[in-house]
Amino acid sequence: MKINLESVKNDLPAGLVVFLVALPLCLGIALASTGRPDLLFSGIIAGIVGGIVVGLLSNSPLGVSGPAAGLVVIVLTAIEKLGSFEAFLLAVVLAGIIQVILGVVKAGIIAYFFPSSVIKGMLTAIGIILILKQIPHALGYDEDYLGSIEIEQKDGHNMFSELYYAFKYNTIGAVVISLISLLVLILFETSFMKKIKLFTFLPGALIVVFIGILVNYLFTSFSPELVVSGKHLVQLPAASTPKEFFSFFTLPDFSFITNAEVYIVAVTLAIVASLESLLCVEATDKLDPWKRRTSTNKELIAQGVGNIASGLIGGLPVTQVIVRSSANINSGGKTKFSTIFHGVILLLSAVFIPKFLNLIPLSALAAILLMVGYKLAKPQIFIQMYRLSKLQFIAFLVTIIAIISTDLLKGIFIGMVVAIFYVIRRNYLNPSQLTKETIDGKEVYKLTLSEETTFLNKASIAKTLDEIPENSTLIIDGEKTFFIAYDVLENIQEFVNYTSKLKNISASTLGIKEKSINS
Repeated sequence: MKINLESVKNDLPAGLVVFLVALPLCLGIALASTGRPDLLFSGIIAGIVGGIVVGLLSNSPLGVSGPAAGLVVIVLTAIEKLGSFEAFLLAVVLAGIIQVILGVVKAGIIAYFFPSSVIKGMLTAIGIILILKQIPHALGYDEDYLGSIEIEQKDGHNMFSELYYAFKYNTIGAVVISLISLLVLILFETSFMKKIKLFTFLPGALIVVFIGILVNYLFTSFSPELVVSGKHLVQLPAASTPKEFFSFFTLPDFSFITNAEVYIVAVTLAIVASLESLLCVEATDKLDPWKRRTSTNKELIAQGVGNIASGLIGGLPVTQVIVRSSANINSGGKTKFSTIFHGVILLLSAVFIPKFLNLIPLSALAAILLMVGYKLAKPQIFIQMYRLSKLQFIAFLVTIIAIISTDLLKGIFIGMVVAIFYVIRRNYLNPSQLTKETIDGKEVYKLTLSEETTFLNKASIAKTLDEIPENSTLIIDGEKTFFIAYDVLENIQEFVNYTSKLKNISASTLGIKEKSINS
């Protein structure tokens, strides 16, 4: 990997912000995925692997990988079904191998079939979910894990009822910290602060973390009743000896290699993780200010190697994650050095300063995520999509509602169905254009075919041809058409060669035979 020294000054602070976002998400997703506090470090391992291993192999300039909230239910169910975390790790390794194979056979092309309206709907939906899910943490109500994006929660509440309890049972100290943090982050967005060179290197998120720790420390001296502690702080496993640190790593149990259930879990993980990564790659490329394109096949291979590595040392499965990727972009990241740097910081901080990290209030980190969510779901995005076209806006809106009310993949599928329906409907309603003009006293009809004429247009074109009056002249123009389905071509040929003669219509074609394609 070539390091662009000019970009490093942007990538270093961006990597710091991604680290601050990733740390609590890794821990929260690990707790939700395994249900075991002793396996919290599996999320950190996945974050390190996603940053360093996937970061080195991927050609996504701004994408960040790590444990994904979208896999929580699959991971939790798989561990329960296999009865062993070590057996699950073997499934993660096998899933990685499958992903590498998918990349080699160029299955990544599927990413190019996601409509722009659906991808933008996905980004906006994640932004809204982030805001709704982080409000309770900003208020000091930390009953759900920080990285959660599910509507339903283990405690019986849902994303909306959680807001009620958060306002009812808030923690005043956490509220004070989150409000100060938000004010600092908003201040850092002003043009005045951006002109100060020091703060182009020291990101607002890092300042927020230090302020959060400082304010909480001041509470101990001046207002002890406001101090936030316990579950309201980051809870990174801290090892007192090197031996204890290495005990956090777990090897897969290869004795399960003949267990059919392991392969079922591996295939499920490979498919879902690949889809989530491809969706995030497409979304990240759209957010990229330089509009660079990521090789989706290389991304699948990188994700596969990442999952092999993560599974071999006790980590959760990894995917590219849009929350971390958008934090990277919003913080000014320019190359994948920021991704790798965040992975290195995760590793070093887990080894050397876990006790310091455990002083960080979750409400300060929630403020950072609230800003990330706002930038993903700005009101201007709704206005922009509405002005684009009615059909684009409907697909965009349906995708948002579907993701918020179900989950990421189901919501994307529903959005895709709506987008495809409108494409089919548009093609059905506008397969051709019929015009009429008088030439030398004769009525001449011209049927101009659309650029893409599929079998779905067969009925509409046949109906138009039937309505051409007797004793007239017809020109069927396919000069600008690059695809004509065989079904439509056959209809046109039958009309020109047989039907037109019965109705005394002088019919001819332009640019159809040489441009027709069988389908």
